[in-house]
Amino acid sequence: MKYLAPGVWRLKELPAPSINVYLAEDVLIDAGRRWDRRRIFAELEGREISMVALTHAHPDHQGVAKDVCEARGVPLACHADDVEAMEGKRPMQEASASNPVNRVIKAIWQGPPYKVERVLQEGDEVAGFRVVHAPGHARGEVIFFRENDRVAICGDVIRNMSYATGLPGIKEPPPIFTYDMEENRRSIRKLAGLNPSLILPGHGAAVSDIGAFERFVAALPA
Repeated sequence: MKYLAPGVWRLKELPAPSINVYLAEDVLIDAGRRWDRRRIFAELEGREISMVALTHAHPDHQGVAKDVCEARGVPLACHADDVEAMEGKRPMQEASASNPVNRVIKAIWQGPPYKVERVLQEGDEVAGFRVVHAPGHARGEVIFFRENDRVAICGDVIRNMSYATGLPGIKEPPPIFTYDMEENRRSIRKLAGLNPSLILPGHGAAVSDIGAFERFVAALPA
């Protein structure tokens, strides 16, 4: 694991972080793709886990959630607006669901549905982080924000990599995976309004250059 901030680590992924899974104290934040089971279980070996909490219920963030919860006997948490998606009562990906890319992702990445035992709402606390609802990419997208050092685990509100090249760069999530781009831009501005000192996205390396993030936000369409 890579240490990122007090009590926060990113699970290893080679050759570079692309689909991030974090450990905040003893809470696993996100659960990768279905095929990430081996690496996630290997990284968690010998560590106590009290809960799995999702930034949102998309196939690349909930893939191993059921397996970890069952193996460790711990509850699954996600925002109220993503409970139905996680429990298999509505599609996980609402943006361009019939697009061939999303159909392939569903087939090879998506994990099985699983009961959500802890339903998160705005203002709840998870491992010392405050839950901030940030919809747009997904209905139940959340930011986990820690007040004392302003660390933000932001899921896919932003990404810090190009999906085409793998190179770093702060970007919006692509429209193909985002059901409401305007709503997500409001959530990006909500993230900026938290005045974060370190942003840990769902894809790509940590964003420590907050000046670059502020310039990205300023350049967003009105």
